[in-house]
Formats: sequence, structure tokens, C-alpha cells
Amino acid sequence: MRERGVEPPDPTEWTMPLMRAAVMRRVGGPEVIEVDRVPVPAAEDGESLVDVSFAGINFDDLERRAGDSPPPELPAVLGVDVVGTRRRDGRRVVVLMRHGGGYAQVVAADDAHSVEVPDGISDEQAVGIFEQGATAYGALTLAGRLKPGETVAVSAAAGGVGHLAVQIAVALGARVIGIASTPAKRALVAGLGADEVLQPTNLDEQLRAVTDGRGVDLVVDATGGDQTRQLLRGLAPFGRLVSYGWRAPEPGRGTISVTTDELTDRSIGCAGFWMRHVVDNRTLLRRIADHLFRLAARHHLRAHIDRIVPLDQVGAAHTAIAARATAGKVLVDVNRET
Repeated sequence: MRERGVEPPDPTEWTMPLMRAAVMRRVGGPEVIEVDRVPVPAAEDGESLVDVSFAGINFDDLERRAGDSPPPELPAVLGVDVVGTRRRDGRRVVVLMRHGGGYAQVVAADDAHSVEVPDGISDEQAVGIFEQGATAYGALTLAGRLKPGETVAVSAAAGGVGHLAVQIAVALGARVIGIASTPAKRALVAGLGADEVLQPTNLDEQLRAVTDGRGVDLVVDATGGDQTRQLLRGLAPFGRLVSYGWRAPEPGRGTISVTTDELTDRSIGCAGFWMRHVVDNRTLLRRIADHLFRLAARHHLRAHIDRIVPLDQVGAAHTAIAARATAGKVLVDVNRET
């Protein structure tokens, strides 16, 4: 006989395995993300369960949480890149979670989007390098066609993608000009091997000043605002600008006007890069990941881990990233509590 006023437990809770996850049940600010116990996902055909050690936080997570881009079906768990141990064989893997789910202790990982982590590379470095390093590599080489000896400018060079792009470009034999907003971030970029580090003002003039008036061969850019317009003016003849995002805060971000006269008079070009086209190509994803891990093993590539937060501090980490108070990669230790 049960006590008056006490509901019997849900029988499914006796057998259903649960895990901790950072869940959002509505669109809004960082406060909408709360830790809860939810059912462990089931692996479908072509998937494997992975016990997560670390998840990455990306700017796209902030936009989806706030409703600035199409939010996931609610309630939802954000997070698109994780590292952990695959249950079926005990191998360490990094995974791209196209539809999110990474801020959790267990994920159902698509095998086609999973790559084994080589020995000698830590979990933190593996997830720090994988998704954003592949974005940097794709923007530089697939879209940007960077060649040894060319000069490349990297905007947001202390960011998650940018700081890896600087190192990859150096490893590819380019002269690298980093652009960063604060003295601390510029010091970080200089320490990564950039030949020049600039403030994000009057960039066309600065780029020409440090290239003897010629301009740069390639720009990889994530701002999409007035800074991008300045960067376009800093291209050398036959120079290319590759956009992989639009993070500028001002109105009109994401819209850059360029006339056919500007393109032809200076023989310049504009291109874009979206990581999804790598994710959808298993062979290409593996090839890029192998290249990134080789660079890491040779100490030519290292993710700068700004901070590692426990699961219940994901919202605070979102706030710090939105305020541009972080550099490099921010990770979540999904098994740690404050």
C-alpha cells in the first residue's frame, strides 16, 4: 500500500538506461540550457553508441539556441562534434553530429561521420582539431586553392577555425597574415607562426602595406561584414576570397556586394566553403582527418583549448563565446559536475 500523495515511479525508469545531457526545451538565451537525465539513445543501422568524453561548443550552437538559424526539434541537445569511446569495439573516435546531440554522455554516432583517433593524440586535441580544422583545411585548399609561397590573410585568426587555419597555412608553406581584435588574441596568433598580425581596421591599407603594395593571394574570412569589404580591396591580382561564415555584428552582415567591374578589373574571385560538403563525402572526410592528425603528430598543428567546462556550465560558455571573450576551442567535459 503506497503512501497518500506519493505517485508510483514510472515502471519504464526501472529498466531504461539514463544519462546526463544539457537540454534546451525552448529557444532563447543561454539560460534555456539545463542539465537533465534523459534516455540513452538507441543506435540504428549505420550507427554506433559512443561514450563521450568531450564535446565541442561552436558558434552555430549559439545561433540554433537563440533561433537565429532553424532550431532543432524541441526538446533538443545541441553539440555537433564529440570525442569518446565506441562501445562496439572500444576504439576512440571523433564524430560529427550533423543534427546535434553532442552535449550528452552518450551519442548514437553515424559511422560514416566517425573517424578513429590515432594513438598519441589526446581526446581534447582530437575534438579540438577535427571539425574546425577540417573547415580551415577546406577553406584554404578546396575552395581557396592555396599554393606554397602564396600569402594568405586569416580573419578571426584567434577563433576556433582561424587559429587552426593559421597553423595549417604555415604548414602548407604560405606566408600568413593573421587578423585579431585584441592584444591578447594577436599575441596568440603571433605565437602560432603568423608572419604578420593586424588589427581589424583599414585592412585593405594594412594588407597592401605589409605586401609592398601588392595585396594578398588568398583571404579566408568568417566575418561577412564591413571587414570583408576591406579584405576584398586588399586582394592582389588573381587573388581569392573564401567565406566560411558571417559573424560580424553589424547590420547587413552576410551580404557583400561586388561588381563585375571589380572582379574583372582586378582579376579577383570570391568563393564559399560549407563543411557539410566534406561531411557528406566519407573518402574526403577521412583524407582530411588523416592529414590533420599527421600535422598534429608532427607538432605542426595544435588546438588552443580556451577552457573546458562541466556540463552544467554550457550556458555560461555560450555567454563567453558570444561576448568574444574566448580564443581557440571551448570544450564540455560531459562527465564532470561543478
